Amino acid sequence: MRRWGASRISSATVAWAVVAALVLLQLVCFGLPFSRWVEAGIKGLLVAMLAVGMALIYRANRVVNFAQADLGNVPAGFAVSFLLFWGWPYLVSLGAGLVLAVVLGAVVEMAFIRRFRTSPRLVVTVATIGITQLLVVLGILVPRWWGRNAAGERPAVPFDWKFTPSFRWAFWKPEAGGLILNAHHLIALFAAPAAMLGVAWFLNRSRLGTAIRASAERSDRAAMLGIPVGRLHTVVWAISAALAFLALFLRSGIQGVPYGVASSLPSLLVALGALVIGRMEHLPTVAVTAVVLTMLEAGVRWRYDDAPGLAYAIMAAAVFVALLAQRSGTTRRDTDTTSSWRGAEEIRPLPAALAANEWVRTLRVTLAGLAVLFVVMVPRLFEVDTVIKATAVVAFAVIGMSLVVLTGWSGQISFGQMALSGIGAAVGATVTTRWHVDLTLSLLLGGAAAAVAALVVGLPALRLRGMYLAVTTFALALATEFWVLNGRFFGWFPRPSTQVARLPLFGRLSIASTNRFYWYSLVVLALVYLGLRGIRRSRTGRAVVAVRENERAAQSYSIGAVRARLTAFVISGFVAGVGGVLLVHGSTAFDIKNYGAGDSFTVFISAVIGGLGSLGGAVLGALYLRGTQWFITDQAWQLLSTGFGVLLVLLILPGGLGSLWVTLRDTVVRLLTGRRVNEPDAVVIATVDSVDSVDSVEEAPA
Repeated sequence: MRRWGASRISSATVAWAVVAALVLLQLVCFGLPFSRWVEAGIKGLLVAMLAVGMALIYRANRVVNFAQADLGNVPAGFAVSFLLFWGWPYLVSLGAGLVLAVVLGAVVEMAFIRRFRTSPRLVVTVATIGITQLLVVLGILVPRWWGRNAAGERPAVPFDWKFTPSFRWAFWKPEAGGLILNAHHLIALFAAPAAMLGVAWFLNRSRLGTAIRASAERSDRAAMLGIPVGRLHTVVWAISAALAFLALFLRSGIQGVPYGVASSLPSLLVALGALVIGRMEHLPTVAVTAVVLTMLEAGVRWRYDDAPGLAYAIMAAAVFVALLAQRSGTTRRDTDTTSSWRGAEEIRPLPAALAANEWVRTLRVTLAGLAVLFVVMVPRLFEVDTVIKATAVVAFAVIGMSLVVLTGWSGQISFGQMALSGIGAAVGATVTTRWHVDLTLSLLLGGAAAAVAALVVGLPALRLRGMYLAVTTFALALATEFWVLNGRFFGWFPRPSTQVARLPLFGRLSIASTNRFYWYSLVVLALVYLGLRGIRRSRTGRAVVAVRENERAAQSYSIGAVRARLTAFVISGFVAGVGGVLLVHGSTAFDIKNYGAGDSFTVFISAVIGGLGSLGGAVLGALYLRGTQWFITDQAWQLLSTGFGVLLVLLILPGGLGSLWVTLRDTVVRLLTGRRVNEPDAVVIATVDSVDSVDSVEEAPA
């Protein structure tokens, strides 16, 4: 008990030390005028409410809720519309919106999240992204019910109050005139802390809050004691939605009503960074860190107003350094967090006896031959633009395989996979345009560069369990998009106007044409598939999966958990870099817009939709998400590629399209052989070999 208490005190001390260092960094290096400093602090309080809401849901469901901000977008749209279009009083509109937020949070939990309670947490994460896009559409439609557009509108102040903060100190820069704060700033200054303190009191002092904390610690034991865990989760989602509504409603008076997405990617980085520094659950640290990071962002933007993207890189570096200072948890609860983030179950192979059946073997060879024939004949069957898109699908399938390695095998999450692909693409394009290196060597160099980047990022993050790698890679994605691969700051990579030529392989075999490069990409896809399949069957692959399944048991067999996870991430980075080189040579130009942070979420969704249980799931996911966008012209069917379509697929197939393939395979095998795939081996062997003697069946091994 003493060691556990010391570890907890040490973790809290480290967290507050990191917060103090961030405050010092902002004051010394990125000073603000005092009025702007106060305004940034107020905006930080609003972001803190979003971060606290995310922390509550993480405690209850062990899932990062990407729909947190948009949970408040819809009720905030109603409340502002009541205020602007119907002329309701401020407090009445606020109360009505609060009621709508509580109802919306409960409905989302009961209608969607509860359906995934037995699914892997990765699937629930993607479901929240789908819920986000659904809520975005609803948020846009709300003002249109009044036939108006509320985007950018600011509600009138409820009372007359103005103040210009002024204070002289060396850390605060002088400003002519200063910023005038109004009643909206004053309300937010008091309402946001009051709301968070109210949530803290509710969790610590009320019986319902005690039950919520108990179920968050061990939900299975709480359910055995008769605690209604499902209802408590509904309460948590309702509280989180109320916090999101307050944040969005108060922000509308300061910055105007948001249009579409309620939270930008940088704001998401602030919230996730606060969660990481607060160890995902320590609410006071989460709230204070969100305020400090928001003020740091404002300071960087104020100093480098001509380069706002630099703020993302500096914030990413701050989060990265904060992770270096974190200590790995050793409690059972920390270990349980790891297991809850494991990927989907791997697709089980057919039993050897069934696979040897003549009908099954013939059908497999026939289907494989038809699939290969169709894929190879694509350039002969379709136009050039379709072949170009098909080549891009192949490249995205390679990138998706990198996520199967990281998430499906290792149970880790990356929201920066396209950043690794972008690094590989930049290196591959550079060596091709400047040094005229063979494309095959460019693939290896680009993959190696992405692997090195994965190694650097993974060293601090993979020491910790849970969502830390996800936050680190997301920070990497923003830093790469706005700084590392931004031509304004660096010039070592080719510009978008520079053509990336497809040089002859080994100086002899031309692949410059669209058709030949498509076939070359297929060969690369096949080689990556075979290579990863071999790694999975090797000791390295078995060690990675063993750590995912049971870290302590794996360590008892002298398997280093951190080394295994880091190996998986490095392999994943290499494969992502190879996919990036294919992408840049397919488009014949390098443009960082193709490797943005938002694209990393798209690739992650694609991998989960396809199924993380097999490498083939990455191909299915790329075909589904990109195919419905590029190859289907009917707008009704294109809905399948939207958040609503993704959510619908996950509701029907929580295991992804790969699980559907397994179900169809097992059904066909049962029809051909008359036996189920999951029957005992003794029965299957007896059936396949047509053994008539009952004694021989009894003598077969169990």
